[in-house]
Amino acid sequence: MNIKSYLAEKRGVVEKALSSCMLKPEGELARHIESMNYSLDAGGKRVRPILCLATIEALGADIEPYLTVCCALECIHTYSLIHDDLPAMDDDELRRGKPTNHMVYGEAGAILAGDGLLSYAFELLSKPVPSSALDDTSRLRIIHIISRAIGPLGMVGGQALDIDAEQRKVPFESLQMIHRCKTGALITASVQTGAILARADNEQFLSLTEYGNNVGLAFQIVDDLLNVEGTTERLGKTAGSDATRNKSTYPAFFGVEKTRHMAEETIKAAKHALKDFDDKADPLRKLADYIYNRTH
Repeated sequence: MNIKSYLAEKRGVVEKALSSCMLKPEGELARHIESMNYSLDAGGKRVRPILCLATIEALGADIEPYLTVCCALECIHTYSLIHDDLPAMDDDELRRGKPTNHMVYGEAGAILAGDGLLSYAFELLSKPVPSSALDDTSRLRIIHIISRAIGPLGMVGGQALDIDAEQRKVPFESLQMIHRCKTGALITASVQTGAILARADNEQFLSLTEYGNNVGLAFQIVDDLLNVEGTTERLGKTAGSDATRNKSTYPAFFGVEKTRHMAEETIKAAKHALKDFDDKADPLRKLADYIYNRTH
Protein backbone atom coordinates (compact mmCIF):
# COMPACT_ATOMS: atom_id res chain seq x y z
CA MET A 1 0.00 0.00 0.00
CA ASN A 2 1.02 3.60 -0.60
CA ILE A 3 0.98 5.45 2.71
CA LYS A 4 0.89 8.89 1.07
CA SER A 5 -2.26 7.95 -0.84
CA TYR A 6 -3.78 6.42 2.28
CA LEU A 7 -3.05 9.52 4.35
CA ALA A 8 -4.45 11.83 1.67
CA GLU A 9 -7.62 9.75 1.40
CA LYS A 10 -8.20 9.54 5.14
CA ARG A 11 -7.30 13.22 5.65
CA GLY A 12 -10.03 14.03 3.17
CA VAL A 13 -12.50 11.84 5.08
CA VAL A 14 -11.62 13.53 8.38
CA GLU A 15 -11.80 17.06 6.96
CA LYS A 16 -15.15 16.40 5.31
CA ALA A 17 -16.46 15.13 8.65
CA LEU A 18 -15.04 18.17 10.47
CA SER A 19 -16.72 20.48 7.97
CA SER A 20 -20.08 18.85 8.62
CA CYS A 21 -19.90 18.69 12.42
CA MET A 22 -18.22 21.97 13.38
CA LEU A 23 -20.14 25.07 14.38
CA LYS A 24 -20.61 27.84 11.82
CA PRO A 25 -19.35 31.35 12.67
CA GLU A 26 -22.72 33.06 12.87
CA GLY A 27 -24.50 35.46 15.20
CA GLU A 28 -23.10 37.00 18.37
CA LEU A 29 -20.49 34.24 18.79
CA ALA A 30 -19.23 34.42 15.21
CA ARG A 31 -15.73 35.66 16.05
CA HIS A 32 -15.22 33.10 18.85
CA ILE A 33 -16.29 30.23 16.59
CA GLU A 34 -14.20 31.68 13.77
CA SER A 35 -11.14 31.56 16.03
CA MET A 36 -11.83 27.89 16.86
CA ASN A 37 -12.21 27.04 13.17
CA TYR A 38 -9.14 29.10 12.22
CA SER A 39 -6.80 26.68 13.97
CA LEU A 40 -8.82 23.58 13.13
CA ASP A 41 -8.80 24.48 9.43
CA ALA A 42 -5.12 25.47 9.34
CA GLY A 43 -4.11 22.09 7.94
CA GLY A 44 -2.14 19.46 9.75
CA LYS A 45 -1.56 15.76 9.28
CA ARG A 46 -4.69 14.59 11.18
CA VAL A 47 -2.55 11.77 12.61
CA ARG A 48 -4.69 11.09 15.67
CA PRO A 49 -8.05 10.64 13.94
CA ILE A 50 -6.35 8.68 11.15
CA LEU A 51 -4.76 6.34 13.70
CA CYS A 52 -8.24 5.81 15.13
CA LEU A 53 -9.66 5.07 11.68
CA ALA A 54 -6.78 2.74 10.78
CA THR A 55 -7.31 0.82 14.03
CA ILE A 56 -11.02 0.41 13.27
CA GLU A 57 -10.15 -0.91 9.81
CA ALA A 58 -7.45 -3.22 11.21
CA LEU A 59 -10.21 -4.98 13.13
CA GLY A 60 -12.44 -5.22 10.08
CA ALA A 61 -15.09 -2.70 11.13
CA ASP A 62 -16.75 0.14 9.21
CA ILE A 63 -15.44 3.64 9.95
CA GLU A 64 -18.54 5.56 8.84
CA PRO A 65 -20.51 5.49 12.14
CA TYR A 66 -17.53 6.77 14.12
CA LEU A 67 -16.31 9.81 12.21
CA THR A 68 -17.72 12.18 14.84
CA VAL A 69 -15.53 10.52 17.48
CA CYS A 70 -12.50 11.03 15.23
CA CYS A 71 -13.43 14.71 14.83
CA ALA A 72 -13.43 15.02 18.63
CA LEU A 73 -9.85 13.73 18.75
CA GLU A 74 -8.75 16.39 16.26
CA CYS A 75 -10.55 19.12 18.23
CA ILE A 76 -8.67 18.07 21.36
CA HIS A 77 -5.34 18.01 19.56
CA THR A 78 -5.95 21.45 18.04
CA TYR A 79 -6.91 22.91 21.43
CA SER A 80 -3.60 21.66 22.81
CA LEU A 81 -1.66 23.34 19.99
CA ILE A 82 -3.41 26.67 20.55
CA HIS A 83 -2.54 26.60 24.24
CA ASP A 84 1.02 25.32 23.63
CA ASP A 85 1.69 28.33 21.39
CA LEU A 86 0.55 30.94 23.94
CA PRO A 87 3.08 33.50 25.26
CA ALA A 88 2.94 31.89 28.71
CA MET A 89 3.78 28.49 27.24
CA ASP A 90 6.02 28.04 24.16
CA ASP A 91 5.41 31.58 22.87
CA ASP A 92 5.33 30.60 19.17
CA GLU A 93 4.21 32.89 16.36
CA LEU A 94 3.84 30.20 13.67
CA ARG A 95 1.85 26.99 13.53
CA ARG A 96 1.36 24.95 10.36
CA GLY A 97 2.94 27.80 8.44
CA LYS A 98 0.36 30.35 9.59
CA PRO A 99 0.27 32.90 12.41
CA THR A 100 -0.68 31.21 15.65
CA ASN A 101 -4.15 31.77 17.04
CA HIS A 102 -3.14 34.38 19.60
CA MET A 103 -1.35 36.39 16.91
CA VAL A 104 -4.67 36.73 15.05
CA TYR A 105 -7.32 36.73 17.80
CA GLY A 106 -5.35 37.93 20.82
CA GLU A 107 -4.27 35.96 23.85
CA ALA A 108 -7.67 35.88 25.53
CA GLY A 109 -9.35 34.91 22.26
CA ALA A 110 -6.88 32.06 21.77
CA ILE A 111 -7.39 30.74 25.31
CA LEU A 112 -11.14 30.72 24.75
CA ALA A 113 -10.77 29.11 21.32
CA GLY A 114 -8.83 26.28 22.93
CA ASP A 115 -11.39 25.99 25.73
CA GLY A 116 -14.17 25.95 23.16
CA LEU A 117 -12.58 23.16 21.13
CA LEU A 118 -11.93 21.04 24.22
CA SER A 119 -15.49 21.44 25.47
CA TYR A 120 -16.98 20.86 22.02
CA ALA A 121 -14.95 17.66 21.68
CA PHE A 122 -16.83 16.16 24.61
CA GLU A 123 -20.12 17.29 23.12
CA LEU A 124 -19.16 15.31 20.02
CA LEU A 125 -18.00 12.30 22.06
CA SER A 126 -21.31 12.16 23.89
CA LYS A 127 -23.40 12.71 20.76
CA PRO A 128 -25.69 9.75 20.09
CA VAL A 129 -24.82 7.47 17.19
CA PRO A 130 -26.94 4.58 15.86
CA SER A 131 -27.57 2.26 18.81
CA SER A 132 -26.16 -0.70 16.92
CA ALA A 133 -22.84 1.09 16.46
CA LEU A 134 -21.89 2.11 20.00
CA ASP A 135 -23.34 1.05 23.33
CA ASP A 136 -23.33 3.36 26.34
CA THR A 137 -20.73 1.31 28.24
CA SER A 138 -18.28 1.58 25.35
CA ARG A 139 -18.97 5.28 24.98
CA LEU A 140 -18.23 5.90 28.68
CA ARG A 141 -15.07 3.80 28.41
CA ILE A 142 -13.87 5.93 25.49
CA ILE A 143 -14.66 9.17 27.31
CA HIS A 144 -12.80 7.89 30.39
CA ILE A 145 -9.72 6.88 28.34
CA ILE A 146 -9.57 10.19 26.48
CA SER A 147 -10.20 12.25 29.63
CA ARG A 148 -7.36 10.49 31.43
CA ALA A 149 -5.05 10.85 28.42
CA ILE A 150 -5.46 14.62 28.22
CA GLY A 151 -5.72 15.48 31.92
CA PRO A 152 -3.27 15.85 34.82
CA LEU A 153 -1.94 12.30 34.36
CA GLY A 154 -1.60 12.78 30.60
CA MET A 155 -1.19 15.67 28.19
CA VAL A 156 -1.76 18.56 30.61
CA GLY A 157 0.47 17.00 33.23
CA GLY A 158 3.14 16.36 30.61
CA GLN A 159 3.04 19.98 29.54
CA ALA A 160 3.35 21.08 33.18
CA LEU A 161 6.40 18.85 33.61
CA ASP A 162 7.85 20.14 30.34
CA ILE A 163 7.60 23.75 31.46
CA ASP A 164 9.04 22.88 34.87
CA ALA A 165 12.01 21.20 33.17
CA GLU A 166 13.03 24.28 31.17
CA GLN A 167 16.40 25.82 32.01
CA ARG A 168 17.45 22.83 34.09
CA LYS A 169 18.66 19.29 33.52
CA VAL A 170 16.23 16.52 34.45
CA PRO A 171 16.85 12.74 34.67
CA PHE A 172 16.17 10.75 31.50
CA GLU A 173 13.27 8.98 33.24
CA SER A 174 11.60 12.38 33.70
CA LEU A 175 12.14 13.25 30.03
CA GLN A 176 10.57 9.95 28.97
CA MET A 177 7.58 10.61 31.23
CA ILE A 178 7.18 14.11 29.72
CA HIS A 179 7.16 12.66 26.20
CA ARG A 180 4.77 9.83 27.04
CA CYS A 181 2.35 12.21 28.75
CA LYS A 182 2.61 15.36 26.63
CA THR A 183 2.43 13.69 23.23
CA GLY A 184 2.13 9.94 23.58
CA ALA A 185 -0.96 9.73 25.77
CA LEU A 186 -3.43 11.18 23.25
CA ILE A 187 -1.91 9.13 20.42
CA THR A 188 -2.31 5.96 22.49
CA ALA A 189 -5.87 6.98 23.40
CA SER A 190 -6.67 7.49 19.71
CA VAL A 191 -5.62 3.91 18.96
CA GLN A 192 -7.46 2.58 22.03
CA THR A 193 -10.58 4.47 20.98
CA GLY A 194 -10.49 2.80 17.57
CA ALA A 195 -10.04 -0.57 19.27
CA ILE A 196 -13.10 -0.06 21.46
CA LEU A 197 -15.21 1.21 18.56
CA ALA A 198 -14.32 -1.91 16.55
CA ARG A 199 -15.00 -4.22 19.51
CA ALA A 200 -11.46 -5.48 20.01
CA ASP A 201 -11.08 -8.39 22.41
CA ASN A 202 -8.81 -7.98 25.44
CA GLU A 203 -5.71 -9.44 23.77
CA GLN A 204 -6.17 -7.23 20.71
CA PHE A 205 -6.72 -4.18 22.91
CA LEU A 206 -3.50 -4.79 24.83
CA SER A 207 -1.50 -5.28 21.61
CA LEU A 208 -2.92 -2.11 20.09
CA THR A 209 -2.19 -0.23 23.32
CA GLU A 210 1.45 -1.36 23.08
CA TYR A 211 1.51 -0.18 19.48
CA GLY A 212 0.03 3.19 20.51
CA ASN A 213 2.48 3.63 23.38
CA ASN A 214 5.43 3.13 21.05
CA VAL A 215 4.27 5.25 18.12
CA GLY A 216 3.30 7.98 20.58
CA LEU A 217 6.77 8.04 22.10
CA ALA A 218 8.40 7.84 18.67
CA PHE A 219 6.32 10.78 17.46
CA GLN A 220 7.78 13.07 20.13
CA ILE A 221 11.32 11.73 19.71
CA VAL A 222 11.10 12.55 16.00
CA ASP A 223 9.68 15.97 16.90
CA ASP A 224 12.81 16.53 19.00
CA LEU A 225 14.97 15.61 16.01
CA LEU A 226 13.06 17.83 13.62
CA ASN A 227 13.38 20.78 15.98
CA VAL A 228 17.16 20.38 15.67
CA GLU A 229 17.45 19.44 12.00
CA GLY A 230 14.41 21.03 10.37
CA THR A 231 13.79 24.53 9.06
CA THR A 232 11.03 26.91 10.02
CA GLU A 233 9.74 26.85 6.44
CA ARG A 234 9.50 23.06 6.30
CA LEU A 235 8.20 22.60 9.83
CA GLY A 236 5.62 25.39 9.65
CA LYS A 237 6.71 26.41 13.16
CA THR A 238 9.85 27.85 14.68
CA ALA A 239 12.86 25.54 14.29
CA GLY A 240 15.48 25.44 17.05
CA SER A 241 13.06 26.58 19.74
CA ASP A 242 13.94 23.69 22.07
CA ALA A 243 17.58 24.80 22.29
CA THR A 244 16.54 28.44 22.69
CA ARG A 245 14.37 27.54 25.67
CA ASN A 246 16.97 25.07 26.97
CA LYS A 247 14.47 22.21 26.94
CA SER A 248 15.27 18.66 27.89
CA THR A 249 15.06 16.61 24.67
CA TYR A 250 16.38 13.32 23.34
CA PRO A 251 19.06 15.01 21.18
CA ALA A 252 20.17 17.04 24.19
CA PHE A 253 20.65 13.80 26.13
CA PHE A 254 22.01 11.49 23.43
CA GLY A 255 22.93 13.49 20.35
CA VAL A 256 21.25 13.29 16.96
CA GLU A 257 22.51 9.91 15.73
CA LYS A 258 21.69 7.93 18.88
CA THR A 259 18.31 9.66 19.09
CA ARG A 260 17.54 8.61 15.52
CA HIS A 261 18.46 5.02 16.40
CA MET A 262 16.22 5.12 19.49
CA ALA A 263 13.31 6.38 17.39
CA GLU A 264 13.88 3.54 14.92
CA GLU A 265 13.90 0.94 17.70
CA THR A 266 10.69 2.36 19.15
CA ILE A 267 9.00 2.10 15.74
CA LYS A 268 10.18 -1.52 15.43
CA ALA A 269 8.59 -2.25 18.82
CA ALA A 270 5.34 -0.65 17.65
CA LYS A 271 5.18 -2.84 14.55
CA HIS A 272 6.13 -5.94 16.54
CA ALA A 273 3.05 -5.34 18.71
CA LEU A 274 0.95 -5.97 15.58
CA LYS A 275 2.51 -9.38 14.86
CA ASP A 276 -0.77 -11.22 15.38
CA PHE A 277 -2.77 -8.92 13.08
CA ASP A 278 -3.30 -9.67 9.39
CA ASP A 279 -2.78 -7.36 6.41
CA LYS A 280 -5.78 -5.21 7.39
CA ALA A 281 -3.36 -3.70 9.93
CA ASP A 282 -0.87 -2.71 7.22
CA PRO A 283 -1.98 0.96 7.39
CA LEU A 284 -1.00 0.98 11.08
CA ARG A 285 2.38 -0.51 10.21
CA LYS A 286 2.93 2.03 7.45
CA LEU A 287 1.78 4.85 9.74
CA ALA A 288 4.52 3.85 12.16
CA ASP A 289 7.08 4.14 9.36
CA TYR A 290 5.58 7.47 8.33
CA ILE A 291 5.93 8.82 11.87
CA TYR A 292 9.61 7.88 11.81
CA ASN A 293 10.34 9.23 8.32
CA ARG A 294 8.30 12.45 8.41
CA THR A 295 10.01 15.77 7.75
CA HIS A 296 7.50 18.08 9.47
